[in-house]
Amino acid sequence: MIPFLDLKKVNQQYQDELKAACNRVIDSGWYIGGQELEKFEQNFATYCGTKFAIGVANGLDALILVLRAWKELGKLQDGDEVIVPANTYIASILAITANHLKAVLVEPDVNSLNISVEALEQAITPHTKAILAVHLYGQLADMPKIMQLAQQHHLLVLEDSAQAHGAEMEGIRAGHWGDASGFSFYPGKNLGALGDAGAVTTNDAELASMLKALRNYGSHEKYKNLVPGVNSRLDEIQAAMLDVKLKYLDQETTHRRQIANLYLSKIKNPYITLPLSQIDALEYKQHVWHLFVLQTEYRDQLQQYLLENGVQTLIHYPIPPHKQQAYKEWNDLSFPVTERIHQQVLSLPMGSTLTLDEAEKVIELCNSFRPQGVH
Repeated sequence: MIPFLDLKKVNQQYQDELKAACNRVIDSGWYIGGQELEKFEQNFATYCGTKFAIGVANGLDALILVLRAWKELGKLQDGDEVIVPANTYIASILAITANHLKAVLVEPDVNSLNISVEALEQAITPHTKAILAVHLYGQLADMPKIMQLAQQHHLLVLEDSAQAHGAEMEGIRAGHWGDASGFSFYPGKNLGALGDAGAVTTNDAELASMLKALRNYGSHEKYKNLVPGVNSRLDEIQAAMLDVKLKYLDQETTHRRQIANLYLSKIKNPYITLPLSQIDALEYKQHVWHLFVLQTEYRDQLQQYLLENGVQTLIHYPIPPHKQQAYKEWNDLSFPVTERIHQQVLSLPMGSTLTLDEAEKVIELCNSFRPQGVH
């Protein structure tokens, strides 16, 4: 079986360094808010090109706490509108509604599957105060145009970079485009912890200070609570693990791109639509291939065919947020592009330990697939 992602194999590559990092934390006797966190925050901020990185417990908290911090700083208030792509993972939207803000869903671009700049522009109203730009599957949204729009309309921009560690556009990495960015280090991410973990990046010192308080019960100084905060801290062991793996992130991304280029150049099946037909030199670094997501009207048949022939695939994501029970008030809304995407997407195996031979087998099977009942 070719697994979708072999996390055990991923982490075995660095097991000696990871175990040494873990032992270092254990031996230190300091497990929350210590030197390992400070070191990783500095290194990750440098990697993203930002002044600050603030470690938090997970990627959802990263998004929630940025919006909450902006409320505490008087930049947002209850009921303000935040524009977000309709085809994102539900966490992006949970962060908005958790802060008593109004999520305004817009369709994605049919080619990139990231937020459509045209749809975004049309959705702006006097009540719009922020844009949540999601870099889906590892590809940057059109940040130059999004930032231009934001400046014209005096809007805050929060990047959801959970799937885009290291993606670049015009030499600027994910996490350095917007006013702030939320990252997830869930184990399956390109930069994955060995548990839940997340971070916020920003160049705004006031925001960074507020976030450091919010993640720690609203406290800047022990037992002095300036705002109602939460407990959302990136612990020392996970910070140490992430700092080990950060050194290898670009190397792993290069391998992901090699696999993606094989898929793009060799999968030739009229029943399968590839995520991008070409990656030219200018676009190459925009995508870090967290996921390789194709589309087909025969998704269930293709998934079953691949499984029967020893290839595991996943669906990211089967149900769009506006069709979830959690947001039943939106169930009657219609987003045709989003709904088609969620009915047709299928993610092929992708990762730093997937071999070229395994990728060739996946390609061969994709090319030999023929849907039943189609002539």
